[in-house]
Amino acid sequence: MTFAAGRLIDWKTARSVGGQVASSGPQLSALDRARLFEDFAEVVPEAETLVERFTGLSPGSYRSRPWVMTRKEWLGQNLRAFERILEPFAEKVLTDKGDGVLAPVRRHLLGAQIGGLLGYLGHRVLGQYDALLPPDDDGVVYFVGPNIVGLERQFTFPPREFRLWLALHEVTHRLQFGGAPWLRGYLMDMVERYLKSVELDPRWLADRLKTAIGEIRSGQGEHRGFGWFFLLMSEVQRDMVRNMQALMSLLEGHATYVMNVVERDTLPQAERFHRTLQARRTKPGLEKAFQKAIGFEVKVRQYDLGHGFVATAIEQAGMERFNRIWEGPANLPSMQEIAEPERWVARVAAH
Repeated sequence: MTFAAGRLIDWKTARSVGGQVASSGPQLSALDRARLFEDFAEVVPEAETLVERFTGLSPGSYRSRPWVMTRKEWLGQNLRAFERILEPFAEKVLTDKGDGVLAPVRRHLLGAQIGGLLGYLGHRVLGQYDALLPPDDDGVVYFVGPNIVGLERQFTFPPREFRLWLALHEVTHRLQFGGAPWLRGYLMDMVERYLKSVELDPRWLADRLKTAIGEIRSGQGEHRGFGWFFLLMSEVQRDMVRNMQALMSLLEGHATYVMNVVERDTLPQAERFHRTLQARRTKPGLEKAFQKAIGFEVKVRQYDLGHGFVATAIEQAGMERFNRIWEGPANLPSMQEIAEPERWVARVAAH
């Protein structure tokens, strides 16, 4: 069966370019790999127990389990996720415009761009919970072995403690979705609706550009919290993005908050891990410029806001009433509530 995403994007090119950009990373001996598998097989259940006890969230039908990956395996899984996510967008584009004579060039260029971006991220990512996994894979948490061992060697991190530290964050994401079974479908629906709303018509884009220039000249600055692309969106699309950003801020902020609290009594070197990875993220130079270009800084700012929201909401309402946030979409915070947690507490957790 041929999917629309395969007619829009050359996934073979994406895999080839992504693999070249990602490379294989630090070399691991058979003993290194065996220790990674053994450690994560132990620390993931340990992290799940700690997070479940602290948050009250349940993992659902499946316990969390690790997949210690190569960079190539991580790239392959994320390309497959991109293919699933982009399917409704591809159907829309090809319905509106068809394949056209330039389709092979377009497919190759898009494949190279996606592969290059994921190849770059393949150097950086340490762990990941893929919220859009098929149901049969629910419970799997990714850990990129070469990247983890590379950092441990570079900064002389104690391996098992660092691996438990990483597991705390990713397992918290796993329990967010396990404790709120509706959340996966809700997130996927948000992404699909946004992609279906995207327009590539030159006249529409020209109108949006004209509107964006007017907004800049009038001093409207909302785009600064979302990135320059926000200026080119319709108001309906902006509402979608605000909602997605609020959800992602909540999920990342909650995972960071849980990690920070749980690690205090568990991981003596946790503060050192935080400082080292923060310095790695903010190191100036060409890589920093590239991160800014792909919107990485916007993402970090939103996650910092999310952590502040969660910390304040739990302080004011307590964990039990905070957990009402996982009961359904109506209880999720807006971006305004992320910035002003008291509003969410008054609306959802105060009664």
